Amino acid sequence: MSNVQSSQAYDGSTKSHVAAGVAQFAGVMLALVGVLEILQGISAIAKDNVFVRGLNYTYQFDVTVWGWIHLVMGLIAVAVGIAIVYGQTLGYLGGIAVAFLAALANFLFMPYYPVWGLVLIAFNVLVIWALCRQLGRDRVTEDYYDRQDTSAGS
Repeated sequence: MSNVQSSQAYDGSTKSHVAAGVAQFAGVMLALVGVLEILQGISAIAKDNVFVRGLNYTYQFDVTVWGWIHLVMGLIAVAVGIAIVYGQTLGYLGGIAVAFLAALANFLFMPYYPVWGLVLIAFNVLVIWALCRQLGRDRVTEDYYDRQDTSAGS
């Protein structure tokens, strides 16, 4: 079987379609998380009395500072999410990094809005899982093509 035929065989497989769907899902989810981060940041900047802090917390910043952190992270997350949807290879690794940092920021922001922080952490974990699956698919695809190259040369 030639490289072209093996490429077409894999590209038309169910596994290929599922992996592509997972990547698209991760890009859309990351963009959605970014929009939610932007909204959270704007509300913290505009009215910092919206978020009420309970006990003293180790990672204590002014709520306006947290608003700027969430706003910047949200803008970056939307940009990386769009890159993932367009299939940019660097977007997958960037998406994992941004989702990790966003989850960390929401963990540190938890005393101000615990339920919302947990929801955004869950979304970010879902994005990390989906992007890791896509990176695994890329590795499987490379292995598939490598095996076809060696068998065609025999």
